[in-house]
Amino acid sequence: MRIVTDFPHKVVETPDMGITLPDGTRLSARVWMPEDAAQNPVPAILEFLPYRKRDGTIERDEFSHPWTAGHGYACVRVDMRGSGESEGIFDDEYSPQEMQDGQDVIAWIAEQPWCSGAVGMIGISWGGFNGLQLAALRPPALKAVVTVCSTVDRFADDIHYKGGCQLIENFGWAMNMLSYMSRPPDPELVGANRWREMWHTRLDGQDFLLEPWLEHQHRDAYWQHGSVCEDYSAIQAAVLTVGGWADGYRNTMAHLVANLDAPVKGLVGPWNHKYPHYAGPKPAIGFLQECKRWWDQYLKGHDTGADKLPAYRAYLMDSVAPQRWYDERPGRWIAEDQWPSPNIAPLRFHLTDAGLSAEPGKLSGQVCSDQDVGCEAPEFFPFAFADEMAGDQSADDDKSLCFDTEPLAETLDLLGAPVLRMSLASDAPTANLVVRLCDLRPDGSSAFIGLGVLNLCHHRSHAKPQKLVPGKAFDIVLDLDQIGYRIPAGHRLRVALSTAYWPFIWPSQDKPTLSLDEGLIELPVRPLASGDECQFEEPEGAARWRIESLRSSSYERQWSRDPATGEVVVQIEIDAGKNRDLEHGLISGSQTSERWAVHPDDPHSARADITWRKEGGRPGAMWRTVASGTMTCDHDYYYATARLECFIEDELFFEEDYEVKKPRKLV
Repeated sequence: MRIVTDFPHKVVETPDMGITLPDGTRLSARVWMPEDAAQNPVPAILEFLPYRKRDGTIERDEFSHPWTAGHGYACVRVDMRGSGESEGIFDDEYSPQEMQDGQDVIAWIAEQPWCSGAVGMIGISWGGFNGLQLAALRPPALKAVVTVCSTVDRFADDIHYKGGCQLIENFGWAMNMLSYMSRPPDPELVGANRWREMWHTRLDGQDFLLEPWLEHQHRDAYWQHGSVCEDYSAIQAAVLTVGGWADGYRNTMAHLVANLDAPVKGLVGPWNHKYPHYAGPKPAIGFLQECKRWWDQYLKGHDTGADKLPAYRAYLMDSVAPQRWYDERPGRWIAEDQWPSPNIAPLRFHLTDAGLSAEPGKLSGQVCSDQDVGCEAPEFFPFAFADEMAGDQSADDDKSLCFDTEPLAETLDLLGAPVLRMSLASDAPTANLVVRLCDLRPDGSSAFIGLGVLNLCHHRSHAKPQKLVPGKAFDIVLDLDQIGYRIPAGHRLRVALSTAYWPFIWPSQDKPTLSLDEGLIELPVRPLASGDECQFEEPEGAARWRIESLRSSSYERQWSRDPATGEVVVQIEIDAGKNRDLEHGLISGSQTSERWAVHPDDPHSARADITWRKEGGRPGAMWRTVASGTMTCDHDYYYATARLECFIEDELFFEEDYEVKKPRKLV
C-alpha cells in the first residue's frame, strides 16, 4: 500500500465528538474533516460500529478515514450505544434500537454546520450490514452506501445459520460478542472516576446473545428484521457492494446487483474479511479511490463515471495447489455490463454411479458420513492473514461420496452460483447435506472451489421446516455459493457429498443415510477471458497506526485424533498481540483459544470450547477480561455455559455466569 501524506485538504481530527440522542444518551464519535469545513461544508461519511474506535478498529481507521477526509469529506466513526466511549446498553446486533440510533445519528450529522447535508455510509461486516439496513429505512440525508462483506439475508446466509444448518460460528460469535462488548471505556475520554461506573453499568446489562440466536432456529420475524432481501425496493440510496471469494459473504454482491432498482455496482476480489486496499490474498486494489469516485458521484454530484462502471467486476482465480493461506492469488479481472449476465450459460453434469457425466445415467449411491468430515474446511470469515482458508480437500473427499468428471478437454471459466438438483431419501427424520465443488489437479491434490449446505428438513421452507419421512424420496434445489474460478484443461471436476461438515456446521440430530436417485449439477460457464477486462489504481492509504509492540501476534491451527478415544480435535490458538498507541497511550491486547471436538461415530459428541482474553487500559487503570464458554448437544437439546470475569489491576471487578438450554427445532 502506498502511504499518502499530502492531500488536497488539510485534515483536523476530533477524538471525541459527542452526539446526544433524543433519549439523552451520548454517543462518542471520532471525526476527521477538512479544516475549513465549517466555512465550506462537505458531505459526511459515517461508519457506525460496536468495535471501539479507540483501539478496536483503529489500525484500519488510520489507513482510511484521514485519506477520505483529505479529499473533501467529514469522516465520522461512531461507537454504537454501549461500546467504546458511548453511553447506554448494547442489546443485540441490528436491533430496532440500533436502527433508531443510526437514523438519529444520520440526522444529527446532516444538521451540523460542517456538513453539506448529504451523508454516505461505509462499513465492512457489521458496518456493511447496518449500512444496507439503514438505507432500507430511507433516512432523508443518506444518499449512498459502500457495503463490504455483508449479507442481504440474516437467516439463510449469515454467521448464525446457513441453508437452515446451524453454523458453529453461532456459538463462536456469541462468545466473541461477550468478550467484545464487556470492555470498558477509556478513562482519558470519559473521566478517571466515571469509567468504572460506565463499565459496571455496561456489564450489568450484558446478555449472552446465544440465547436469542438459539431461540430463533427458523426464519421468523427476528431474522426477517434487517434482511434487506425482504424488500429490495426499499433501498433508494446508491450502493457499491464489495466482497471477497475467501470470505463467508460471497453471495451479497450478485444478489444486490441483480435485485436493486437503485444505482448499484458489484465488486468481488480474491480477498479475506478485510477492506480491499489491504486485504489478502493479493492483488489488493485502490479501494479508497473507488469509494471516492462513488462518493463524488452520489454525494457531491460530480460526473465521475461511477454510474457507467460495469455492473459486476470480479476476480477470476486461477487453479493453484491448495494451502490454508496464500499471500497472492493469480488470476484476472473480468467485467459484466449486466447481472445476471447473458454471457453465462449452464453446463450440466449428471451425477451417476460412473461419476459426473454429460448424459443421464444410473445413480444408486448412499451417503452416511463420519462426523469429522470438514477438518480441511475454510473458516467462515478468515481475517487473520493465516491458515484460515480451505486446505487440500483429499482427506475430506475420502470420507464423502464423490463424483468426478473425466479430464476436461477445454478450460472452463466459472462465474456465478452452481446449482445442485437432486432426488433423494433419508432413513432418518433429520439430515444435513453438504455439497463441495473441487478441482482435481494433476499433482493429485483436491482444491476447494465452493460449497453449499442444506438442512434437508428445510428443503421446502426455512420458516416452516418439517421432519423427513424415512424412506420417502423428495426433490431439492440447492444453490451453492457464488464462485469465480478457472479450471484448466486436463483437470477434473469433483462434486463431493457428505452429511456432516465439522467444524463448520453443527451435526444434525440423527446420523442419517441418504439414498440418491437422481442428481444434476449446473455450472455457470463464461466465455474464456484472455486478460484483464478492467483495471484498478494501486492501493493507497494514510499514515499507518503508530504503536509500540508489547507482544507479537501469532496464529496456530492443529488437527489431531485421540488414539484412546477416537475423538477428533481442531485446536486454534490466536494471539492478536499487545500494543501501546503512541498518540494517546492506550494499551490493548487480545488472545483467543478455540477447541472443536467430535467423535466420528457420534453426532451428539460435538463440543466447542472457546476462551477470549482481552486486556488494556492505562497505568493505574489497567483492566482485563476473560470470557470462556462451552457448547454441547444431545438429540433433543443444545446446551451452553459461559462465564465472564473482569478485573482492574488483577482485582476482580465483575463476574457473571450464563447458562442456555434450548430444544433442537429441526436444526
